[in-house]
Amino acid sequence: MVLLVIGMVLWIMLQVAISLVLRGVVHGVDYGFTGEVKKIDVARIKERLDSDSIVVVSNMGYSSSGEVLNCNTYEVATACALAIEADKLICVVDGQIFDENGRVIHFMSLEEADMLIRKRAKQSDIAANYVKVVDEEDHEPSLNGKGHLNGYAASFQNGLGFNNGNGICSGEQGFAIGGEERLSRSNGYLSELAAAAYVCHGGVQRVHIIDGTVDGSLLLELFTRDGAGTMIARDVYEGTRMATEEDLPGIRKLIYPLEESGVLVRRTDKELLEALYSFYVVERDGSVIACAALFPFPEDKSGEVAAIAVSEECRGRGMGDKLLDYIEKEALSLGLGKLFLLTTRTADWFVRRGFSECSIESIPEQRRKRINLSRGSKYYIKQLQPKHAGVPVNNFAGR
Repeated sequence: MVLLVIGMVLWIMLQVAISLVLRGVVHGVDYGFTGEVKKIDVARIKERLDSDSIVVVSNMGYSSSGEVLNCNTYEVATACALAIEADKLICVVDGQIFDENGRVIHFMSLEEADMLIRKRAKQSDIAANYVKVVDEEDHEPSLNGKGHLNGYAASFQNGLGFNNGNGICSGEQGFAIGGEERLSRSNGYLSELAAAAYVCHGGVQRVHIIDGTVDGSLLLELFTRDGAGTMIARDVYEGTRMATEEDLPGIRKLIYPLEESGVLVRRTDKELLEALYSFYVVERDGSVIACAALFPFPEDKSGEVAAIAVSEECRGRGMGDKLLDYIEKEALSLGLGKLFLLTTRTADWFVRRGFSECSIESIPEQRRKRINLSRGSKYYIKQLQPKHAGVPVNNFAGR
C-alpha cells in the first residue's frame, strides 16, 4: 500500500475518509478555521480498495458540527499512512534535498533523519515539535503489526480515531507541521523530513521525497536502483559489512572495469576468493554497490587499503568517502596505527583524504616482497588517530 502526496492534495491507492476537529486557540494563537485530524475511516479504505478505486483526499474536511476546516496536508498524510498501515509514503515537492556540500541526499536511514531533525530543534518549530512528540510517546505496542523502532507507536482509539482528537498523538498540539516554515525552500524541506521520520517511527517502512518539477521523477524513483529523490527508510536498505562468497559476482563486476583500465591490479577468481574475507562491501537492496579491501599487517601495526571501487551510477555521491571512513575505523579496531596503499592513477583522491606520499621503505617488508615494480606504483601512507579517524564528509551524502 502506497500513499502519494502531491501539493495540497493527497492521492492514495486506497479510499479513505477523514473527520476533522477545530484546532482552536493554542498558546494564545487563534487558528481560525484550521482543523486537525480526528478520525480515519479504515473500513471505507478497505471497501474502496476491494473495488480497485484510486481516491483523492483533500486537506479540507468537515467537523462533527458541519464546519468546513482546512488541515495541513502532511498532518493528513501522516495520519492516513499510519491508519492504513502503508508500506510507503511518497511526497512530491518542488525541489530536491541537498547536503551541506550541495549534493543531493539520495538516502537516509531513520536514525540519520532523526539526528538531522534534532540538530534543528533549537532553530525550528517543526523540528522542536517532532522531538517533543517522539520523545513523549508512551511507547505502547505497535497496532499495525509491523513493529517499531525504539518502542514508538502512534496512539489510536479502537483502531480508527486518534485518542486525543488532535490528529496525531499526545500533547496539546500534537505533531502539527507546516506554517510559515513550510513556505520556504531554504528550510530544506524540514516538514517533509519530519513527516517521513514520524511515520517511519510508527511502522511505515519507507518514505520517498521527490522533485515534481523533473519529468518522470516518480517512475525514476520507484523503478531505478538509485532513484531520483530522497528516500528515508526504517528497514535495512543500505549497509556496510564484511564480504561473503555470495558477494563475489558483485565485487567482480565492480573491479573488472578498473582492472581493464589498469587502475587496479588484475586478480584471478582464485586470488579474489582467497582475499575475500579482507573485503568490505556496501550493499543496497540486495546489490553490492561499492567495495574495498583492508589487508592487516599486525607486526607493523599497519594495514593496506586496496581495491576501492564504486558502481558507476553511485559515483560522485560520497560513497567512496563513506567506505574509506569505515575502513579506517575497522583498522583502529584491529589496533592498527596507520594505513598505506599503492596507486598509479588515483593519488590525488587519497591525498585530499589525508594520505601523503612515502618511500617504499615505509611499506612493511612482507608486502614489499610482493610488489610488482614494473607497474611504477606510488606509495602513500596515513597515520590514524582515534579521535580523528574518518573523512570530513556529510553523514547523509549518498543513497
